[in-house]
Amino acid sequence: MPLTLEDIAKESGVSRSTVSRVINGDDNVSQATRDRVMEIISRVNFQPNLAARGLATGRTNVLGLVIPAGVSTIFTDPYFPILIQGVSAACNALQYTVMLWLAEPEYERRTISQILHNGLVDGVIVSSMLMDDPIVQSLYKSKMPFILIGRHPTLDVNYLDVDNRLGGREATHHLLRLGHKKVATVTGPQNMIPGYDRYQGYLDALRDRSIKFQPDLVTEGDFSEMGGYTAMKKLLPHLPDAVFVASDAMAYGAIRAIREAGLDIPDDIALIGYDDLPGSSRTIPPLSSIRQPVHRLGYVATESLVDIIRHPATQPRHMILPTELVIRSSCGD
Repeated sequence: MPLTLEDIAKESGVSRSTVSRVINGDDNVSQATRDRVMEIISRVNFQPNLAARGLATGRTNVLGLVIPAGVSTIFTDPYFPILIQGVSAACNALQYTVMLWLAEPEYERRTISQILHNGLVDGVIVSSMLMDDPIVQSLYKSKMPFILIGRHPTLDVNYLDVDNRLGGREATHHLLRLGHKKVATVTGPQNMIPGYDRYQGYLDALRDRSIKFQPDLVTEGDFSEMGGYTAMKKLLPHLPDAVFVASDAMAYGAIRAIREAGLDIPDDIALIGYDDLPGSSRTIPPLSSIRQPVHRLGYVATESLVDIIRHPATQPRHMILPTELVIRSSCGD
């Protein structure tokens, strides 16, 4: 049987309430008593019952991470492991635990009440949600502290994001500066803020240079490698000489489609992606990309949520992290 507070109290020669105060960081305990209790806790590897602790303190020190994407996507898209590592690293530093909520999107949305009312989490991080995702709507109506990784188009809520529109604009400008005349784009899903914003950045760059918009040079992808492959095959008949692909995962698929067509990168088609994932420096040729700090997004979102839990504020927090253009040989410069 697992050890209880009573067991630790008996071993330490103090009361159960004193052991509880030590575990919860109460200052009203002498240093000698605290040291004695902590020595025994360390020696027997005592793990507090989180559910009981939550009932006693109103806190569980557990954060929920909700990613409303298919389970297969979370484990195959290289973006998500890096993001999860950032969240986990911050939780470790802050002595929190992260609960990854894994379910297919529709099931996840039907069971949001479990997150809100089961008492297991102190707050929630939501990443990669749809614009009108009911998960966000439910959190907004609840009293649960939460933060979004990615801005929300209509609700004034806590969020952390990068300037996706500026990143899309910078990527497209770079291709235009190199002299390319028919710059196409593989967009992300237009019902997701990153996909929408990066596409708006592409349009901004065309307007900046008074370049006529050509609908045939735009194809929507789904942020997956296969989605990028399929979208690129749709673009090839329109003979673009450069393509801004709204994620590196999609760019990997685009590279494969271009090669299968017998074309060269960058001589026939220049390419730039978005994310600067670790594998992007190892593609052939190495992929130019807009670098966003994925690990830091997870870390800072977690830090911010813990601060929101500890210090509630009336005004939502809006934070934007910078991106960076990383130039490699896929653009031909």
